[in-house]
Amino acid sequence: MWLAVLAGLPAVLVSLALLWTGDFTAKVRWTLSVLVVGVHAAACLAVRERVVRPLHTVAGLLAALREGDYSVRGRGGRAGDPLGEVLLEVNALGDTLREQRLGALEAGALLGQVMEAIDVAVLAFDATGTLKLVNRAGARLVGLPRAQLLGQRAETLGWGELLEGPAPRRLTRVFAQQDGGPYELWRGTFREGGQPHQLIVLTDLRLALREEEREAWRRLVRVLSHEINNSLTPIQSIADALRDTVAQVPRPADWEEDTRHGLGIIARRAEALSRFMSAHARLARLPPPTLGPVEVEPWVRRVVALEPRRPVAVRPGPVLTVSGDGDQLEQLLINLVRNAVDAVLSEDGGQGGVWVSWAVHTPGAVEVWVEDEGPGLADTANLFVPFFTTKPQGNGIGLALSRQIAEAHGGGLRLENRTGGKGCRARLRLPLDGPRA
Repeated sequence: MWLAVLAGLPAVLVSLALLWTGDFTAKVRWTLSVLVVGVHAAACLAVRERVVRPLHTVAGLLAALREGDYSVRGRGGRAGDPLGEVLLEVNALGDTLREQRLGALEAGALLGQVMEAIDVAVLAFDATGTLKLVNRAGARLVGLPRAQLLGQRAETLGWGELLEGPAPRRLTRVFAQQDGGPYELWRGTFREGGQPHQLIVLTDLRLALREEEREAWRRLVRVLSHEINNSLTPIQSIADALRDTVAQVPRPADWEEDTRHGLGIIARRAEALSRFMSAHARLARLPPPTLGPVEVEPWVRRVVALEPRRPVAVRPGPVLTVSGDGDQLEQLLINLVRNAVDAVLSEDGGQGGVWVSWAVHTPGAVEVWVEDEGPGLADTANLFVPFFTTKPQGNGIGLALSRQIAEAHGGGLRLENRTGGKGCRARLRLPLDGPRA
């Protein structure tokens, strides 16, 4: 306002000075003086209104946005006018904030529904260990309503151990009237209102473990029933035939020979059943590995030297050391080399080659390859099924035991047909203990 007054004041003073010093009547002087001053005042007020009103409008819009009211809009904004463009931008900002708030509300509602629907306990504690959030599964886990839990300290609720120790980890403890788990504990951090919080997720593993246990029992019973019936059926049939022979009066002339032959079959089937049960016990009683440094090349050459049926080539790789149990790793590689040699010998002539090589698979693991030029793999679905075998004299536990050893060492075992020619490739992956110079 004062800038507008000062801007027009020199012209007004000059006009009044010329008017009052000139040869004019009093009526003309007063009329023109009032007109000049009035026009100047009206112009100043118009400038003030042109500037102040949009600024007041912008201030009101910003105050509404600050209060979270995104429905208020300013009118009179137009392009080409600096203050009008400010109004347009503030209106656009209101639209953007409104859309973002709607998106946040919808996302929050969805997150709330998901947290209420999942059967996983979710807890959130602030920096002082005060419970700030708990879902329905968490309240059900402790048997208390959420209204009584929120605002309680973790130590008061007996949950201090949830905020301490390594994570993730398996936790066994009793909550409310439920048994002791086990539970999988996961812990993470997030910030809300600028303050750090800890997010605790407790997953009840009992149902999953029970289902896996039932499935394991079903597979075990199916395999045992199949193998035991295969032995008991001929034993029962031969025993019935021998009983009928002995009960005959008079006995047949060759009854002693038939009896010896039948008893021999029964003995062989009983011995086969005993071998089967011993193999199953061996697979089930694999001890945990005793880890130590194992040099790859000496380990491979020791195993290759144990195969007497045909030469096995060694294609040297980098000098590496793996972390593992030397005895178990030797048994694993013996099984793979033996299978490769069996595959080559099964071909007509048995002239194919077998070789072992290795290389760094990832920065922290080595991959050992046992390759052969045999017939390759015809059935890849049952390779690691215990007691499944395609060999006439096989027991079906070699590959299953080998994979179990590899996984116990934190690695893996995979079999595949070779792409560069006929035959099979066994790929054994093991963690490195560290490269050697």
